[in-house]
Amino acid sequence: MPINRINSSKRGKAAIAGATLAAILAGGGTFFTESAPPAAVILATDSLIKPWEGLALKSHWDPFAKIYDICYGETRINGKPVSPGMSFTKVQCDEILQKRVYSDYYVPLTKKIPGFTSFPVSVQASQTSGAYNFGVTGMVNSTAARLASAGRYREACEAQTAWNRAGGQVVTGLVRRREMGDAQRIGEAEICVSGL
Repeated sequence: MPINRINSSKRGKAAIAGATLAAILAGGGTFFTESAPPAAVILATDSLIKPWEGLALKSHWDPFAKIYDICYGETRINGKPVSPGMSFTKVQCDEILQKRVYSDYYVPLTKKIPGFTSFPVSVQASQTSGAYNFGVTGMVNSTAARLASAGRYREACEAQTAWNRAGGQVVTGLVRRREMGDAQRIGEAEICVSGL
């Protein structure tokens, strides 16, 4: 269960409306085209993943993972490991992220979680963001996915907050990411319940 109270918010509702409008204006809606991902992918990338992951336009060494990464935490580009000296523009990084979130996270969730595409956009986005952070297998086998498949969306939003540990310890940053965010960033549960 969440550590803090989970509430719908104006900023959460505004983010959902913005992502939905962006998908409609781009001609997307629920089907991905080269220029128009689903609203859930736009919401996950723009409101949940980018703000929490941060952007690095030049490859840098991650001392914790012991690997080079770039953009929004990418460790592989076109199937090859990120190497020293690589660089991309923000536009390139945004494109890489959106395509990867769609193909590596959103699509597998649509295939492995019963009824995923019928969930509210906010639930789809929250679970896509969660899968990006802790893995598709973790999300597919989670209580959050099971509850959402049963139509118990509010409970699913709250259940996802359990993914707040690293090394067996509750991590304040993960609590914020999973729950209500902070002053600058929206939390996954906040987005999730704002669309119910």
